[in-house]
Amino acid sequence: MKRIILICSLLLAGLNLSAQSRYVMLEGLVETPAGLTYNLPQSTLCIDLEVESEQIIAGPYARYALKCLGVRAPFADKTTYTLRAARIALAAQEELCSGAAPSAPSCGAEEPFPALLIDRIDLLQPTDEEAAMQAAKRIFQLRRTRLELISGEVGEHVFGEGLKSALEEIDRQEQALLELFLGKRRCSVEHHRLTLTPQANKKQYILGRFSESEGLLAATDLSGEIILLDIIPGEPYPVQAAPEKSTTVVACRVAAPSLCSVQLSGSELTSCTLPLFEFGRTVQLLLPRKR
Repeated sequence: MKRIILICSLLLAGLNLSAQSRYVMLEGLVETPAGLTYNLPQSTLCIDLEVESEQIIAGPYARYALKCLGVRAPFADKTTYTLRAARIALAAQEELCSGAAPSAPSCGAEEPFPALLIDRIDLLQPTDEEAAMQAAKRIFQLRRTRLELISGEVGEHVFGEGLKSALEEIDRQEQALLELFLGKRRCSVEHHRLTLTPQANKKQYILGRFSESEGLLAATDLSGEIILLDIIPGEPYPVQAAPEKSTTVVACRVAAPSLCSVQLSGSELTSCTLPLFEFGRTVQLLLPRKR
């Protein structure tokens, strides 16, 4: 047992494996404080997927958008998902793959649609179409006022910060009125983390599936497009092996630089080269001499 510990300590000192642990690791029986264990170097991949969801909430006057404003608007609520980004790293690389994935800001607001104050000329409640016509009329009035302020036809005493504030208020009111026709847009971002240990005889893995209408799906759900992890191994890192007749040797596993890419329907989302032990080789390394 003491000889095993001595071998390991000499190897770590001579080969400086602490600096090379990403691509060279001891293989076989190793004595640790917990006892004698068999060390089989493995590589665990950490894949982060960033999914953005965009929700369109139909406006109450959507059906009158074409007639009143000359544009088409969605009549029903709709949510669309986009697989915006992916990241891949070794799970041991704490600086790249530890904790929660970074969050992204959300867009849109939770406020309800603004209540439109109707210009009444009698006591009768206007129909939705009449209210939509009045809202459209206000939009065109705001646009006309904006143009007059910018051209200087009105507001000759409005300039500097005053002009800026006036234009911002016009923009705010116009946007609120447009939402009555075009609806509200809300978007958010979700992060999903997957871990995977490659197999030496397998170079492609289905991480899951993705649908624009449903988002991230299980790998068995055939309604979505395949999210594929593809691995292309290279030659193992060059390490000088011990001469054939050497006796003071120890087995080490040398990783192979492997191109790992995440793809969606054949389009690459991300790729990087990582040292993977599963596609490497076992080498007998010569132990350093005692000084």
